[in-house]
Amino acid sequence: MTASLQREMTLTLPSDREIVMTRAFNAPARTLFEVWTKPEHVRKWYAVRSTTMTVCEIDLRVGGAWRWVLVHPKGGEIAFSGVFREIDPPHRLQRTEMFEAMPGAESLVTLTFDEKDGQTTLTINMLFKSKQDRDGCLQSGMELGVKECFQKIDELVATL
Repeated sequence: MTASLQREMTLTLPSDREIVMTRAFNAPARTLFEVWTKPEHVRKWYAVRSTTMTVCEIDLRVGGAWRWVLVHPKGGEIAFSGVFREIDPPHRLQRTEMFEAMPGAESLVTLTFDEKDGQTTLTINMLFKSKQDRDGCLQSGMELGVKECFQKIDELVATL
């Protein structure tokens, strides 16, 4: 596989309630895990370039809450929150995730960090309560947003 292909995110729908995204990063798992769990890093990559992150709270412990809030340039907040269920640095992170504008549409998100030869493959499995919730997430434009965030993670890990 060429380096350019490794950098492409793949998105699959293994069931009518799941979204799985996979992408390789040129960073060790330890670094990538920290990029996802330390507010000073999350603030640099989370959000598409047209938005601004105003809140980045992370209580990294099982049962601890997290909340990330973005502001759109035309006004209006976009907020996500949840609770950590499993923390196994630097291999696995599991948390609930809710788009606050859609209460009750919570998903269970499992991130796995698989390192080989200094590169880490990140797999994000999102399990929704219903097909309708999953499809709403897909229709929100989330795939393009995730791809842009992944590009920003590339930029960030190059500086760490």
